[in-house]
Amino acid sequence: MRILVLGGDGYLGWPTALHLSKRGHDVAVVDNFARREYDLEMGVDSIVPIAGLQRRCDIWKEVSGKEVACYIGDLTDADFTHRVVREFRPETVVHFAEQRSAPYSMIDQKHSVYTQVNNVVNTLNVLYAIADVDPSIHLVKLGTMGEYGTPNIDIEEGFIEITHNGRTDVLPYPKQPHSMYHLSKVHDSHNIQFACRVWGLRSTDLNQGVVYGQETPETSEHPDLATRLDYDGVFGTVINRFCAQAVVGHPITVFGKGGQTRGMLDIRDTLACVELACLNPAEEGEFRVFNQFTESFSVLDVAHMVAEAFE
Repeated sequence: MRILVLGGDGYLGWPTALHLSKRGHDVAVVDNFARREYDLEMGVDSIVPIAGLQRRCDIWKEVSGKEVACYIGDLTDADFTHRVVREFRPETVVHFAEQRSAPYSMIDQKHSVYTQVNNVVNTLNVLYAIADVDPSIHLVKLGTMGEYGTPNIDIEEGFIEITHNGRTDVLPYPKQPHSMYHLSKVHDSHNIQFACRVWGLRSTDLNQGVVYGQETPETSEHPDLATRLDYDGVFGTVINRFCAQAVVGHPITVFGKGGQTRGMLDIRDTLACVELACLNPAEEGEFRVFNQFTESFSVLDVAHMVAEAFE
C-alpha cells in the first residue's frame, strides 16, 4: 500500500513511517520542521538527540533496505499539498501534521491563532487535495480524547444515540474542549465529517489518549532513528516529566491534588492502531471514529508508579 505520512518528522509520525515501511508499505513523509522550530522558540529540546530527517531516512535505508521518500513543505500551502498528493498518489494518508500542544496554544493570542490556522487550514487543504486528486484515498486522522472534554456521562466513539421529544437520532457526540489546541481538533473532525458526507470521501478519526514511550522495534535499530522524548512544561507529558525528575533525584511535583484522570497508551499501541486503520479503510462517504487508549490513570497514580519504579 502507498501511504503518505503527514508530520513524518515528529514524535509519532516518524515511528509510524518506519513501522509501516518495515511491513512492506511504500511510504513517504511530509514535514515543514515546525516542531523543531518550537524547541528553538521555547528554549527546550528532546532529551534524546534527534537526527535530521534526511539522515534518518538514509540510515533507515541502510539498516532495512527500504526507502522512505521525503517531501519538505508546509501543508497550509494548498499548491504544495496538492502537488505532493498528485505526485505520490497515496492510497492512504496518515495525518499527524499539527501543532499538538495545549499549553503552547494557550500562551497568548498569537499562539492561539497560529494553532487554529495551522491545524484547521492544513487539514482543509488535505481534504481538498484528496477530493481533487483521488476521492478514494483513505484519510487516517489522528485526533485526541481531549476533544470530548470531561462530561459526566460515558464518552462514546464519535456518535451518540439521542431521544428527544419522542424522536431518536444518532448525532455527533458533544465536544467540550479545554484549550485552543483541542478546539482546533474539533474543527478538524467537523470538517472531515462534512467532506465525507458531502463529497463522499472516506476517513477514520483516531482519538488518542496520552501517548507514552519513546522506543519502538524500528527506532531501536540505530541511534539516529530515535524519536523524541520531551519533558518540558509545554510539549512534555506528565509521565516524561515525572521520570526526568526521578532520574535526577528531584522530588516528583504534582500540581494540585493530582486527581485529573486521562486515558493513556503505549506508543507501540498507537502504531498498531494506525496500521489497523490503514489496512481496514472506511467505506466511501464514511466518517468513522475510534477512541484509542489502553489504561486510565490519575496524575497522582502516575506519580506513585514512577516513584515506586525508581525506589
